[in-house]
Amino acid sequence: MIKTAELIDLSHTLAGRYLSMYEYPWQALSHIKDIIMKIGEGLPSDEFYCPEKNVWIANDAKVAPTAFIGAPSIIGHGTEVRHCAFIRGSALVGDGAVIGNSVELKNCIISDGAQVPHYNYVGDSILGYRSHMGAGAVTSNVKSDKTPVTVKIGDERIKTGLKKFGAILGDLAEIGCGAVLNPGTVIGRRTSVYPQVSVRGYIPDGCIVKSEINIVKRRA
Repeated sequence: MIKTAELIDLSHTLAGRYLSMYEYPWQALSHIKDIIMKIGEGLPSDEFYCPEKNVWIANDAKVAPTAFIGAPSIIGHGTEVRHCAFIRGSALVGDGAVIGNSVELKNCIISDGAQVPHYNYVGDSILGYRSHMGAGAVTSNVKSDKTPVTVKIGDERIKTGLKKFGAILGDLAEIGCGAVLNPGTVIGRRTSVYPQVSVRGYIPDGCIVKSEINIVKRRA
């Protein structure tokens, strides 16, 4: 259950057609900038405005005057970008999303309805439909020894060949306040992570992560 279509509803992101080309979602991370450029160039000019080159913002998005949005970036319909958000670039934010105060985004895809509302860092990551990161939850996208990131599934390790890879959140994933998603973390659909937990590797769909060693299936 770690393939792209198993984790993310591709109808809820402008990048869906491009993501469908990759068996595993992290394979798209090195191509996010190019994907944004291709999508941006085809966006309707009567629905999106460009405050600067290669930055496309939906007319009905709410962007705080203190927010920074670097190129290339796309901000979707009805999305709210709050006070002092720092979008460094190569960020595709879907419709109805929330990018909150002092949040930093870099090289990421944020699907429709996803919420990153308070003091979060999301780098080299993909967030699924209506996923949510609690206050202070972050993705860690580089290993301390700077070696390529692997995805741990039980005793197996999948080589990604990527030096920078934060996390993949499946649709409706819930990440608690202050949680740390270590490099190469993949969270299944409808899985919840308790606050302050440090997570690594693959966590299946429909689980509750109470600690790094205490993971249980939902009862319903």
